[in-house]
Amino acid sequence: MWLEILLTSVLGFAIYWFISWDKEETLPLEDGWWGPGTRSAAREDDSIRPFKVETSDEEIHDLHQRIDKFRFTPPLEDSCFHYGFNSNYLKKVISYWRNGFDWKKQVEILNRYPHFKTKIEGLDIHFIHVKPPQLPAGRTPKPLLMVHGWPGSFYEFYKIIPLLTDPKNHGLSDEHVFEVICPSIPGYGFSEASSKKGFNSVATARIFYKLMLRLGFQEFYIQGGDWGSLICTNMAQLVPSHVKGLHLNMALVLSNLSTLTLLLGRRFGRFLGLTERDVELLYPVKEKVLYSLMRESGYMHIQCTKPDTVGSALNDSPVGLAAYILEKFSTWTNTEFRYLEDGGLERKFSLDDLLTNVMLYWTTGTIISSQRFYKENLGQGWRTQKHERMKVYVPTGFSAFPFELLHTPEKWVRFKYPKLISYSYMVRGGHFAALEEPELLAHDIRKFLSVLERQ
Repeated sequence: MWLEILLTSVLGFAIYWFISWDKEETLPLEDGWWGPGTRSAAREDDSIRPFKVETSDEEIHDLHQRIDKFRFTPPLEDSCFHYGFNSNYLKKVISYWRNGFDWKKQVEILNRYPHFKTKIEGLDIHFIHVKPPQLPAGRTPKPLLMVHGWPGSFYEFYKIIPLLTDPKNHGLSDEHVFEVICPSIPGYGFSEASSKKGFNSVATARIFYKLMLRLGFQEFYIQGGDWGSLICTNMAQLVPSHVKGLHLNMALVLSNLSTLTLLLGRRFGRFLGLTERDVELLYPVKEKVLYSLMRESGYMHIQCTKPDTVGSALNDSPVGLAAYILEKFSTWTNTEFRYLEDGGLERKFSLDDLLTNVMLYWTTGTIISSQRFYKENLGQGWRTQKHERMKVYVPTGFSAFPFELLHTPEKWVRFKYPKLISYSYMVRGGHFAALEEPELLAHDIRKFLSVLERQ
């Protein structure tokens, strides 16, 4: 018994030492061309153009016609959300979408913040840029880039932006006042999709870095979850001298260390750096990690291999698109919601917000290009890209929301991000943190900045 423990400890220590050794390095800052055809010899237009979200009666009429042709399949009895989106509740959602949802009103809400576009590496990049309405005397705002993921959009940040740009009018101190930039990942929403294969998170990170330079920011802060966490991580790996601070609410840090910890953590968690809260969120591993990831990752295998096939169906059917996207806003917000007939969707979100996000995919026809991002990033296999094996050497803050798809203990985060200076166990919330819990996320971003500035 004791010999087994000793051998396991020695083996674990050896593995940890081996995988911990790493030199501080950066990703090469290359260049690319992702537009159609070959790159022109002429200098790329680097102007920044105002953009406005628009709609038309024809667009809405086409949507309504397609909804009206929805073919209903009744759910199995007592199936709740265990088989995916419950079709009885889906009827309620599409009835509201067809008869109560006001897309023109939501377009006005989208246009409350200033939108822009600019060409970078052959792609028209969309972003919103929100400046503080007022600043304390002698102060300048902190530039903050916030990056969304799938199946989200820049709209996820609409509720958190006022808390960051106008904190005093929202009951917060004006110690930290931000200037917020939220781009759309190329191939999502209003950002042009790549015409070439290979457009991955590193290319996106480089484009967003160029965007920040174009806006006049030599140094800035970055924040992200889902794909946004990887894109922001890559930015910190590409240009660490320009990134003053990195804040994440999700991290892809599975490694030999995390695998070893999962195997031994329930019995030897304290010796492996796990807290009691970590153990609560990770164990039993079979249910909270293995079964949970198997239940929630089927979409990923499809999108990592054949995104265009299922994408063709979703791009043709608004009801199918809504079911596919909104199912994620149910179980990724709380896995227990699968036991509810309505998936718990309206416990955390309004149908107006949820359908606005769906409309950003529907009206732009970007579900296929958004899904291709999975194939470009994960379709080559796990840990095959250089950035996956590199650490991040910029000051980092992390929000651990309890219903994230996979809990990431501080020990794991610190392995990938050695300059982790702030780690918070959030009291509630899941994957879509900025939309679900904007106050909590804003508070933690501000906490991270306070810790950073005291150093």
